[in-house]
Amino acid sequence: MNRTITDRHRAALARFADAKILVIGDLIVDHFIWGSVTRISPEAPVPVVNVTRENLLLGGAANVLNNIYALGGRGEMCGVIGQDSMGDHLLELLQTLGSATDGIIKSADRPTTKKTRVIAQHQQVVRFDREKSGPIPPEVREKFFTYLDQHLDDFQAVIISDYNKGVVGAELMTRLMARNKSQKNIPVIVDPKPHHLERFTGATILTPNLHEAEKMAGISITNDADLCQAARLIKKQLGCAALLITRGEAGMALFEAENEPLLIPTTAQEVFDVTGAGDTVIATLALGLAVGLSFSEAAILANRAAGIVVGKLGTATVTPTELLGETA
Repeated sequence: MNRTITDRHRAALARFADAKILVIGDLIVDHFIWGSVTRISPEAPVPVVNVTRENLLLGGAANVLNNIYALGGRGEMCGVIGQDSMGDHLLELLQTLGSATDGIIKSADRPTTKKTRVIAQHQQVVRFDREKSGPIPPEVREKFFTYLDQHLDDFQAVIISDYNKGVVGAELMTRLMARNKSQKNIPVIVDPKPHHLERFTGATILTPNLHEAEKMAGISITNDADLCQAARLIKKQLGCAALLITRGEAGMALFEAENEPLLIPTTAQEVFDVTGAGDTVIATLALGLAVGLSFSEAAILANRAAGIVVGKLGTATVTPTELLGETA
């Protein structure tokens, strides 16, 4: 298997504009505070950050959608925000992308999730979260069902971006899988959290990282034999067509059907920040599958995208030009 960018990859990238992806998951606003540190506080042994700038970006499942647009594709979100200023700002960011927001439901039950990261000298000093997790209210869930019934046929793939905040529940997944199976049967690509794994039964492909794969399989992964055993256990439990395990500096491992595992080495030259790298992987993978790439071809492209995005600081994205430029 050729693990480099091929002419089929280039042709697929040109077709990304024809793909429309539905992203279902937990919406987050990523708040970055940037500054410098020159001294330690006299009040406590902590650095004093002199703030120079700050910004609010699409995070969580919304960053997956951001990656889809950066890669030249299109998509929409299905998620929950609060009735607050952060929720309004997130809607504005999505509208700036050009994405419709019909699938985003406002709830008085919870605030919009916000993650604040303080970064100084290119290093994260601290992160603090404002959020309320737990199952979404029944009336919000019903609005999700209505949106899926009315719009699922508009998409060529579905991404489930589970940050374990409560949006990706069992009833939602059951409704989605049944609706998809009875209609278009498009790829369902899942970035899972290990909790309540059974809800992802029947998904097309899952993209856990190594730590998540260990929890999902219930075994420790210390070598390639452990990796293969974990993949077999997960695939048997969920009945998924393929499994793509991301392994940090070791790259990725793809398991599909009865094929031998495809081990894809990382292309990263430098790693500055892994924030959002999984979002880049699943966005690239979904677009590739939506335009006709095989699992292995789409995984190789996703690995290339991940190698680029970890070389950037903050919640970042990758463009087609950058993907092709890596091979120039």
